[in-house]
Amino acid sequence: MDKYGLIGYPLEHSFSISFFNEKFRNEGINAVYENYELPTIDQLPEVLDTNPELRGLNVTIPYKEKVISFLDGLSPEASEIGAVNVIKIEHKGKKTVLKGYNSDVIGFTRSIEPLIEPFHKKALILGTGGASKAIEFGLHSLKLETLKVSRSGKDGAIKYEDVSPETIKEYNVIVNCTPCGMFPHADECPKLPYEAMDNHTLLYDLIYNPDETLFLSKGKKYGANVKNGLEMLLLQAFASWEYWNK
Repeated sequence: MDKYGLIGYPLEHSFSISFFNEKFRNEGINAVYENYELPTIDQLPEVLDTNPELRGLNVTIPYKEKVISFLDGLSPEASEIGAVNVIKIEHKGKKTVLKGYNSDVIGFTRSIEPLIEPFHKKALILGTGGASKAIEFGLHSLKLETLKVSRSGKDGAIKYEDVSPETIKEYNVIVNCTPCGMFPHADECPKLPYEAMDNHTLLYDLIYNPDETLFLSKGKKYGANVKNGLEMLLLQAFASWEYWNK
């Protein structure tokens, strides 16, 4: 039986395991999907050695960038983004070959594109981790300028305290790529001047649990158009399956 799985830490709220195992049951696919919670990415070779049936992995926080050093090749998109969330595993003789892809960018761009209006020219990206790199790539492909925001202001990002009402008016697409507001911390949200938002503002949260984060609900209160990350998650899962079976 073929195996697929998810690596990351922690994996308390994994969408993938239920999605793929239900898909396998419904479509009569002789496969199973398992979670591999790794306190350190250095445990990946052990997972591969002890599970020779593995044909593919998804990668989540905090290993989307760190996993690259373990791979034999990258797709052009994954290479440019600098982050991987899908690994195809092939066994060529005694050698195991790992190739990395990024399906986050596919899921995100297909999900947000219908919401982009002509007055959406610039976007704020909250966070600087692996997911934010795919989001930046996707927004650029949709011809939007981007500016990153982080608590520390590292990597060319501005700090949250630097986001003024004028910034919100200019960068009227805002994408949350941080875990801030995710269950069980649903009472938290990124510190932004929400009162500067209006019906020209588009808020997109990669979080899907809860359905409507405080980030989205506060923006909605001022007229912002909002969307959570569930559709992106579904679309990137479909893309993962395509990569594994290329």
